[in-house]
Amino acid sequence: MESVFEVIAEPNRRAILSLLRESQQPVGGIVEALGLPQPMVSKHLRVLREAGFVEATVDAQRRLYRLRPEPLRELDAWLEPFRRFWTAHVDALERHLDRMERRRGTKTSVRRKG
Repeated sequence: MESVFEVIAEPNRRAILSLLRESQQPVGGIVEALGLPQPMVSKHLRVLREAGFVEATVDAQRRLYRLRPEPLRELDAWLEPFRRFWTAHVDALERHLDRMERRRGTKTSVRRKG
């Protein structure tokens, strides 16, 4: 079985996950929405199902696929320390830009007065 990272590294699988984030879909709906051949979609759905990212239910003669959040929660937990790292850097950038904007505003208002 592939790792979580190998599963989501494939762009078509990520596109399927994004589509299923909005609502459950039959295979035909995924094929139509993504413009991929049906055998390719079925192959990716099998990988996603085996990795636990999606599950299928039978509705009459079609299978409906929906997202399972558990593997995404595991991924989110793994990413948390990195998110804290980037948040600190993004916050510092935001403070820097705010200071620059205040300085620019002060200079502008001084020019207007003079």
